[in-house]
Amino acid sequence: MPKQPIVVQLEAGKEYWWCACGRSADQPFCDDSHIGTGIVPKSFVAQRNERAWLCVCKTTKTPPFCDGSHNKLKDLP
Repeated sequence: MPKQPIVVQLEAGKEYWWCACGRSADQPFCDDSHIGTGIVPKSFVAQRNERAWLCVCKTTKTPPFCDGSHNKLKDLP
């Protein structure tokens, strides 16, 4: 799983579904790959038109937004 966040353009008032399980092929957004895992995506509505860094490492304390937690992860062999 990639550690770096993904930059996306959000549209004010639009609802998004952030992938919380890490299985989605459409990272950082949900594609329903979580079904059967017990993990549910996080919905959020963009407050304004903006570029945002969305978490893909799934360790952020501020989902769906990156908080730099990926910098503390060890590289996998």
